[in-house]
Amino acid sequence: MRYSRHLLLPEVGMRGQERLKKGSVLLVGAGGLGSPAALYLAAAGVGRIGLVDFDLVDESNLQRQILHDTRWIGKPKLDSAADRLRALNPQVEVVLFPERLSAENALSILGGFDVVLDGTDNFATRYLTNDAGFLLGKPNVYGSIFRFEGQVSVFWPGKGPCYRCLYPQPPPAGLVPSCAEGGVLGVLPGVIGSLQATEAIKILLGIGRSLAGRLVLYDALDLSFRELTLRRDPACPLCGENPTITGLIDYDEFCGLGRGEESAPEGSEVSVAVLKEWLDRGENVRVLDVREPHEAEICSIAGARLIPLASLPERLHEIDQVATIVVHCRTGTRSPRAVRLLRQAGLSRTYNLKGGILAWARDVDPSLATY
Repeated sequence: MRYSRHLLLPEVGMRGQERLKKGSVLLVGAGGLGSPAALYLAAAGVGRIGLVDFDLVDESNLQRQILHDTRWIGKPKLDSAADRLRALNPQVEVVLFPERLSAENALSILGGFDVVLDGTDNFATRYLTNDAGFLLGKPNVYGSIFRFEGQVSVFWPGKGPCYRCLYPQPPPAGLVPSCAEGGVLGVLPGVIGSLQATEAIKILLGIGRSLAGRLVLYDALDLSFRELTLRRDPACPLCGENPTITGLIDYDEFCGLGRGEESAPEGSEVSVAVLKEWLDRGENVRVLDVREPHEAEICSIAGARLIPLASLPERLHEIDQVATIVVHCRTGTRSPRAVRLLRQAGLSRTYNLKGGILAWARDVDPSLATY
């Protein structure tokens, strides 16, 4: 009865449902994309579902990460996910990996599953998942989301190109904002994650035409889909004619993480406590807010001057040349770029506010709304 609507489909039937029961899918990430994908895979009767995640449920997740609910705030996402999936379908085996996917564990974790579903939100783990999946010969169902747009494809050794053929090099660290910085429409991961689940189920069933060699682009504002043909790059270091990547590498280093690109210059960071002390003493300090106007409408530090980061180079003449400048954004990830820009322009007394306005709201002014 549970799978009766599958059994009525000639393309699935009893044999197909048995294939799903014997099949396994590993989801890398139990967040926005992993949530709908995991729910539909469990509902479909995929026999073994693996989840890799080491995060805790945050209140800001609940706008889109439908695996979790308010009861689980502050608790591990995997505990929440396992509870929800087992309640949905107790016949499914849920395997948990409460750790960060790394070059040290990726091959052993991915190796135990038929299909990999990439629900990650950073480039380092995407390249890692792609490379490990290719080296193991596993189909990798890729998805990504940002603001109102998403994309999905399948990187399947022997049947199409890999992720490196699409993106040979990662963007410079910090150039592409995360969803935490740029935002995302809550229902968007539901669309992309459901498409990923569809591809995983088709692969397990051996039916239909997979997205291997194709990239689907979705625009929620237009409610439009576009399809691009992907071809294997003969010069690809992983799947090309003369591969140079034959094992997993340091993906943080490859993606420029940990090299200080997005950290404030040495000695240029101050805490919210120090800024409050300066302001209370009446020192000649100017607070510069480099967030976007719609963010400043949510909350702001009293007296701060708003100049969005993108327009800062053209508005340097508006900055007080004598005062000490303390720059802030939401969490302290965008403001270091402003600090470097101002210091290069000769404003040596420019500092980055560690933790951004969220730290100010937490430690100095709890009355501020947070987001």
